[in-house]
Amino acid sequence: MLGNKRKVALGAVAATVLIVLLGIGVARTEEGRHAEATIKIPAVEPNTVTVTPSQAQSLKVESVSFKEFADEREAVGYIDFNQERSVPVYSPWAGRINDIRVKAGDNVKKGEPLFTVDSPDLVQAESNLISTAGVLQLTDKALVRARQLAEFQGASQRDLDQALADQQTAEANYRAARNAVRQFGKSDAEMDKIVASRKTDGLLVITSAIAGRVIARNAAPGLLVQPGTVPAPVTVADVASMWMVANVSEYQLSRLRLGARVAVTLAAYPGRQFEGHIANIGATVDPATHTVAVRSEIPDPKHELLPQMLATFVIRMGEPIRSPALPLSGVVREGDGTMTAFVTKDGLHFERRAVTTGVVQNGQQQILAGLTPGEKAATDGALFLSNALALSVR
Repeated sequence: MLGNKRKVALGAVAATVLIVLLGIGVARTEEGRHAEATIKIPAVEPNTVTVTPSQAQSLKVESVSFKEFADEREAVGYIDFNQERSVPVYSPWAGRINDIRVKAGDNVKKGEPLFTVDSPDLVQAESNLISTAGVLQLTDKALVRARQLAEFQGASQRDLDQALADQQTAEANYRAARNAVRQFGKSDAEMDKIVASRKTDGLLVITSAIAGRVIARNAAPGLLVQPGTVPAPVTVADVASMWMVANVSEYQLSRLRLGARVAVTLAAYPGRQFEGHIANIGATVDPATHTVAVRSEIPDPKHELLPQMLATFVIRMGEPIRSPALPLSGVVREGDGTMTAFVTKDGLHFERRAVTTGVVQNGQQQILAGLTPGEKAATDGALFLSNALALSVR
């Protein structure tokens, strides 16, 4: 019995020793595996990203090159009619409107009738024309008779001289009467018709002084009009060119110049650009906004621009500047606000480099510092490289 107890005790001791030895071996094995895993993790170089050839296929690498960046400033403004080519059409004489022959939006030619006016002044002028024509006819006949009598000593020289003076006076009055009627726009043929018929017309036809578009109609039949009384019955504007008025900061005033080119974009025509030039720079500064009204003249041969359209003006302030540039996708804004680009020599190893940026034009980012022309940098996929680098340093 005693011998059996001893055997059991020895077996327990042997099992314990075996468990301890196994534990030590497992611990050493884990340490070895840990050491092996540590050795296989490569050291990460700061600001450097390495991609596999398959990953490189999804990236696009382009050379940094010189681009021209125009010195431009943006300002918000609106479209307006060219007031220098806008004509308010008044009746030159008082009267009552008889007929309106146009409406707002109509295109008219130079000399086309716009409205008619029953004018008492025209009636009086035509009556005077008829009267002077009759007197002239009478004095012409008297002068002929006086000359015939003078040939046969039937009239004195005094009578002949008086007849000649009367005829000359009547002729002068008749010419003055024709000139007076001509001021109302009547032609010589129309005046001859009035004299022949002995009837007054009194209808004053008001015509357009320019070719353009009727932009306002403030008259109606029966309305009494006076010369120069606003608003004008009809206003006609030449819409071949329009004004675009922008408010520009006074701090940029010294860089503006007449004739400088402007590019205009409108919400009504996305993706399109209208070209023009600065025609006028305001003489005063708005004390509330400290801006100056800058007026540009924009050709509009298709009549697409309408007054009060909101527009964005890009005013070119000077000559273009040559600077290194990258496509916009090649520049990444990091979390701390810095701008970076990823430079490479072989297309697999990329170095993150801080850059100083300028303006963006035509999809190109101006690079003021950090890159030199000829270097290669990632464009499409630059954001992927930035994210990969952020994950590798965690």
